[in-house]
Amino acid sequence: MPEIFKKPALSKHLIVTYVLAVILLICVWFYEWKLGLPLTVLLALSFFYSILTEQRMQDQTEEYISTMSHRVKKVGEEALLEMPIGIVLYSENYQIEWTTPYMNRFAEDTLVGAPLDDLSDALIPAIKDEKNEVWITLDDFDFLTVIKKEERLLYLFDRTKQLEIQNLYNEEQTVLAIIFLDNYEEMTQNLDDTMKSQINSRVTAQLNEWSRQKGLYLKRTSQERFLAVLNQRILKELEKTKFEILDEIRGLITDQNIPITLSIGVGAGGQTLPELGELAQSSLDLALGRGGDQVAIKGEAGKVRFYGGKTNPMEKRTRVRARVISHALKELVKQSEQVLIMGHKTPDMDSIGAAIGILKIAEANDIVGHIVLDKQDITGVSKLMSAIQEDEELWEQFISPEEALDRVTKNTLVVVVDTHKPVMVADDRLLSKTEHVVVIDHHRRAEEFIEKPTLVYMEPYASSTAELVTELLDYQPKKLRLSTLEASALLAGIIVDTKSFTLRTGSRTFDAASYLRSKGADTVLVQRFMKEDLDTYVKRAHLIEHTEIYREGIAISAGEKGQVFGPVVIAQAADTLLTMDGVSASFVISEREDGRIGISARSLGQVNVQVIMERMNGGGHLTNAATQISDTTVEAAKQELQQIIDEYVEGRKEE
Repeated sequence: MPEIFKKPALSKHLIVTYVLAVILLICVWFYEWKLGLPLTVLLALSFFYSILTEQRMQDQTEEYISTMSHRVKKVGEEALLEMPIGIVLYSENYQIEWTTPYMNRFAEDTLVGAPLDDLSDALIPAIKDEKNEVWITLDDFDFLTVIKKEERLLYLFDRTKQLEIQNLYNEEQTVLAIIFLDNYEEMTQNLDDTMKSQINSRVTAQLNEWSRQKGLYLKRTSQERFLAVLNQRILKELEKTKFEILDEIRGLITDQNIPITLSIGVGAGGQTLPELGELAQSSLDLALGRGGDQVAIKGEAGKVRFYGGKTNPMEKRTRVRARVISHALKELVKQSEQVLIMGHKTPDMDSIGAAIGILKIAEANDIVGHIVLDKQDITGVSKLMSAIQEDEELWEQFISPEEALDRVTKNTLVVVVDTHKPVMVADDRLLSKTEHVVVIDHHRRAEEFIEKPTLVYMEPYASSTAELVTELLDYQPKKLRLSTLEASALLAGIIVDTKSFTLRTGSRTFDAASYLRSKGADTVLVQRFMKEDLDTYVKRAHLIEHTEIYREGIAISAGEKGQVFGPVVIAQAADTLLTMDGVSASFVISEREDGRIGISARSLGQVNVQVIMERMNGGGHLTNAATQISDTTVEAAKQELQQIIDEYVEGRKEE
């Protein structure tokens, strides 16, 4: 028995008691020995009885402790060998030296002597990366593995049930979706009640059948809007099918031979129902801002996911929105001290033309306006800017970003044209210097957007921002006058962005061009703006020389290492490739003057180049998109592009 269990026969308090009794007995003997004699006998008997009792209790305690020690030792051995916890000891060269018997169920033979890779390929990399924990899967069981690198020891805890409960909880999280019929109003405005009822019945029946099959709750809240309630599990299933309901509804051709299209905004990941509702509405706004006929899924964190967007946005049939926006813009201009207009960096014809149009709106309302422009960054519009410099009155309205920063006040109206991304504007510092920002753009809306704009006019169906601005001019005060140069600049923006009225051209585009022509726009002058010099032509031809047909109908041209081309040349090369027989989409990759790699993408509509460029942090339209990539090479960018194209093409085949 260990020393800690060897105690004295009597406890301390009994010893003290007997010492006091002996002292008292001595006193009794001193005064009355006859009484002391029987007391001595009684004390002796009591003393021996106490010793026997204490000894018996001590023996019982020792026996109990011995039994308990044996049981604890046995339980410890059984726990080590029988508990459902895996313990693995491994050597310096990652060979298994010992395991608990529990681990044998995951191996046909003994694990001792086998490499750790036999358990899981994730173990050795996790150990080398100094990780404390790693998840592994063994025979459909999920284990949280705790790594003790210094002891070369692994603890494996079965967390399969925990993960099942967690996954079940995640799958049952509520998701809200808002379904919107993009062109319902335009389709039904001239129909009688019978035809409207038929269209409503067909659409509602199709959506109800879809909701019944997928297990979601659907409620119509207005003629063109539905509310859907689902969960994360159903959402995953819908994403696997890439929201095939978009194609099914688009297949419901009306008697006017116009397809019906849907936009769906999905809110997922919110903690409360109001948050989910806000996310769903925000997603719907994003989907509509990108042209509709698509799904946008937004959570509290993470990148927005898009599905659909296969068709070009349909042109609206009403000018009511243009009139409302024009009047709203007029009121904002009148209430401001001044108007500062800026487009995107490295401006093009559309950006400059639209900016001049907004400048004329400010002048028509007797408010001072200026166009913010980096005069060192006008490579693509040099001929237009040369013509503007000859017009002293117009040229004085162009100021540098530094001058704009000196002029801007809280009551300044900043109008951003031909872009909606803060990183793309001529000077993003101006956005934070005022409380009044207007965004006018024709590009499909991206996730990145100028914060809290006062007014937004985004119409992805439009050919150009110049077209949108031209429509706004028609509803401004009648004293508005355009010079030949100003009207020609707006017309140049339309012509360049439509490739001379061949792409993204609707009836409203010709209306805008006709209006500008009536105001004095000179088509010959526009051609002068668009002329290129021989050096540019040779550079473009050199880029085209390195073209290869990567997949059927998809041409890729990559510039040579060390050769730098401007964004205009890259874009022109992509446009030229699209005119070649058998080419339905073109991608041109080259080094840029700013050190980044630029990619311009064009298509005739069969390939959605916007989706491809968004995968590379770019954007644009279905038929016209681009991106700029930092810290890479032309060859690396080409390989990444080819991989994305492969995924895109294979994804379309699955559909």
